[in-house]
Amino acid sequence: MTQQSVRIEERGAVAVVTLDRPEKLNAMDEPMIAALGGYFTALADRPEVRVVILRAEGRAFCAGLDLGGWPRDERASPVHHTWRTQRMIARVMQAMRRCPQPVIACAQGAACGGGFSLLLASDVRYAAPDLRMNAAYIRIGLGGCDMGASYFLPRLVGSSVASEYLLTGRFMTAERALGCGLVSEIVPAESLPDKALALADEMLLTSPMGLRLTKDALNLNIDAGSMEAAFALEDRQQVLLAQTADAAEARMAFMEKRAPVYGER
Repeated sequence: MTQQSVRIEERGAVAVVTLDRPEKLNAMDEPMIAALGGYFTALADRPEVRVVILRAEGRAFCAGLDLGGWPRDERASPVHHTWRTQRMIARVMQAMRRCPQPVIACAQGAACGGGFSLLLASDVRYAAPDLRMNAAYIRIGLGGCDMGASYFLPRLVGSSVASEYLLTGRFMTAERALGCGLVSEIVPAESLPDKALALADEMLLTSPMGLRLTKDALNLNIDAGSMEAAFALEDRQQVLLAQTADAAEARMAFMEKRAPVYGER
C-alpha cells in the first residue's frame, strides 16, 4: 500500500512502515501525518499484523516538521491552525503507544523534533552510527517539551539526561543514546532492516496474545501507581494467558524441542 509520504509493506505478520520523502529529509507534512495516524490507529483491529518496523528512506530519519507542508485554512485563526497541527502529530505518537503491536524503529541521520518523538514512541530503537537526535523546538522559540518528549524521554533515560537535552535542544549522538539506554544497539545503516527483521522474527516465536499483553503491561506499568498495582496486572495477565490453547502449544513445543504453531489471535 502506498499513501503519498508513507510506504507500507506487509510481509506476513510483519509490517514495514517507511517514511518516504527523502528529498525533504522525511520532514512531516500533513499527508505523512494523516497516513501514519490512520495506519497506527487501525492496528488495534488488525491482529494478523503482529510486529511493526518503522524506518525511513534516504540519509535522514525525519528532520522534523515541514513548515510548508500544512495548507492553511484562511478561515482558521493562527491558534486554531497550530492546534490542529499539534493534535494531528500528537495522535500519531499516542496511537503508536496504544497499538498492541511492538514497534521496532530503525533510524539514521537526523531525527529532529517530531522525528525524535517518533523514535521515543517506538518500543525498540536501533541506530545507525550517524544518528543525531534532538528536541529541536526550544531552539525556535518554543518549549523543549513537545510531541510527547517530556513524557517519554525521562522514563527512558532518567530526569537528569532528559533535562540536559530538553532544556538545550542539543543533539544526542548514537553513542550517547546507546550509553544511556535509549537505543538497543548501533548497527551499520545498510544492516538496519535485517537487524529489525531478525528481532521481529524472534517476537513472532511468542504467542500472539502473550506478545500483545506484554506490550500492554509494559506501557501500563511505566505509570503504575504502586509496586502492588504492577504485580497485580502481571498476575492477572499470566493467569489469563495460562488458560489459552497457545500456552498449551508452547509448553508442548518446548518439551518436544520444536517451534510452536500458534492458532489463537
